[in-house]
Amino acid sequence: MEYVKTKRQQIEKFLIKEAALLDQDLLNDWLDLFTDELIYWIPSGSSDINPMKHVSIIYDDRIRLEERVKRLQSGLAYGQEPKSKTCHLITNIEVDTDENEKIVVFSNFLIVELRRSIQTIYSGRNEHHLVHIGDDLKIQYKKIDLLNKNEYIGNLSFIL
Repeated sequence: MEYVKTKRQQIEKFLIKEAALLDQDLLNDWLDLFTDELIYWIPSGSSDINPMKHVSIIYDDRIRLEERVKRLQSGLAYGQEPKSKTCHLITNIEVDTDENEKIVVFSNFLIVELRRSIQTIYSGRNEHHLVHIGDDLKIQYKKIDLLNKNEYIGNLSFIL
């Protein structure tokens, strides 16, 4: 039981670290939390669709996510001029493992974005697949299931 409790605390700390890196705009450090074979997915429509056959809000692999971060840091991402300030809240964390001993974590989130004196709230459910690489946890798969994915969202010009 103590092992499970320690593992859960480690995972919670990891998710909080991810949120803090995003809020502090430390996007390269945030990228370092991912494996090389990552999937970063924000589905539209049903959350159980096949992203290869349906439109997604975002469906990135490592290369595409690195390009997204590079563009946001370049000063040429005019959708982020001025940059958004964010506050990520993570709650209702559920930890499980799959048949391959991959750690599967579900959590609810609330993200507050402040940009040009306009505050926008995003909420939904995250699904992380975490793997151990050495002593570190890494994100292999992250699915962000927005509550309002079927509604008008506008320009998502920052990293959820």
